[in-house]
Amino acid sequence: MSLRPPQSFTGGFRFETGDGALQVELAAEQAASLGRAGRRVEATLAALREAAEGDRPAALKAAADAVWGLFIQRELLGQRNQKPVIEHYGIPAEVLVRLGAR
Repeated sequence: MSLRPPQSFTGGFRFETGDGALQVELAAEQAASLGRAGRRVEATLAALREAAEGDRPAALKAAADAVWGLFIQRELLGQRNQKPVIEHYGIPAEVLVRLGAR
């Protein structure tokens, strides 16, 4: 773990605590994790759109698994409203039905 130097020397003497540095690192890891999950959803949805009829069930399962993983990741971070994600990624109803959504 690396510590950042102070951003400003004019604000008096403020020392970054170990807890503050840890919180910054945790937030960065959470953001990276959400980004990886989002890229996985994008890739699997693109594969689903391009899948041939015979490959569609496997592509549908992969897309549902990726979306489920993103939803779980968001819920663990306290983001429980999935509607903006569904709209942003254009998640089709057939994927949502696989997750038990109505």
